[in-house]
Formats: sequence, C-alpha cells, structure tokens
Amino acid sequence: MSIVALGVAGGTGSGKTTVAEAILSTVGRERIAFLAQDNYYRDVEWGGPEAIAAHNFDHPNAVDSELMVEHLERLKRGRPIDLPVYDFVRHRRTDRVRRIEPRPVVLVEGILLFAEPAVRDLLDFKIYVDTDPDVRLVRRIRRDMSERGRSVADVLCQYMTTVRPMHLEFVEPSKRWADVIVPEGGENHVALAMVVARIEQLLAGARAGVPVG
Repeated sequence: MSIVALGVAGGTGSGKTTVAEAILSTVGRERIAFLAQDNYYRDVEWGGPEAIAAHNFDHPNAVDSELMVEHLERLKRGRPIDLPVYDFVRHRRTDRVRRIEPRPVVLVEGILLFAEPAVRDLLDFKIYVDTDPDVRLVRRIRRDMSERGRSVADVLCQYMTTVRPMHLEFVEPSKRWADVIVPEGGENHVALAMVVARIEQLLAGARAGVPVG
C-alpha cells in the first residue's frame, strides 16, 4: 500500500493548524502521522534578546529541510522517525524526541513547505491556507504573547523586520504550487469537506495500488 503525504502551508496565523486539526479529526488520528515544520527549526546561538529578535525564523535557511526530507522519505517507506522537540523560549532543540510511527497518511504543516523543492516534491497533495494579512497579524500577536512570552512591541518589530518581508518573498509565491487553496482556513467548512473527500479518494487509490498524486 502506498503512503499518502499531505502538506498544509500558508502564512503565519493563516489557520494552518486549524486546517490540520480538522483533517486529523475527520480522517482519523490513528491513520495519520503528523509533523509540524516548527519542529525542524535550527538552533539559534543565544546572544541575548536583541540577537533573537533579529534572527530570521521565516527564511528557508532557518529550517533543517534536509532532516525533514529524510524523515518524510522514511515515513513514506513505512519506517518510524524520531521527531525533534523544539523549545521556542530557548530557541533550541531539546534533548527529547517523539517517536512517530508510519501511518497511511503523513500530514505536514508549516509556512515554508512549498518554498522548498525537495520537501514539495515529496507531497502528494498540497493545501495552501489563504487568510487576510490583518487577521494573520492579530493571531500572531495573540499566539506569541500567550505561548512564547513575547511583548506586543517585540512581535510587531519581528513582523515588520522579517515575517512580512519573508512572507512576500517566499510564502505567498509558493501558493502557485498548491493543489487546493483554502480561503479563511478552518472557518471554510465547504473547502475543508472537499479537502477531506480528496484525501479519502487518495487513500482509496493507495489501498488499491493506484499511484498517488
């Protein structure tokens, strides 16, 4: 049986995680191996708050795409992986890993998935979540304040310095590679129903030995 790899991409705060969660809940968590691109960030050398604030987390070089490709290839061959656990307070990988077993579906979520050709080529179905910039910014502020202990000023500074420019340079152009564009993320129930139907179709074909893609 072939293993189907799905990618959910889109800008920061677009609702990628909500879409991924909807897929997990609807298709069934027991059928899905889930990876977040955030787990593959490279370590940042600690140089104080100013250095961290200036670090460009939104450039493709910030992500260990080589390891992500290796893990995707292993899962698609039916072999388990050890997923890194990233600490967004210290901006480094921890000593812990999480074992991910192969499943009929590999679901990957992240802003830069389609901007990296080696990752993109391993995905059988690509979903881009498209949400207005002002909505994404508000969501980013809320998340970084509640989950990562940052101030509004720090979030806005980072947004204008790296997040927005990198979105325009890498993320937004990458949606041309998407098979499906979902406006407004998890709020678009009609689009989500179509996405799930396509996933079930791909799974049925994989079980029957029909090449995915």
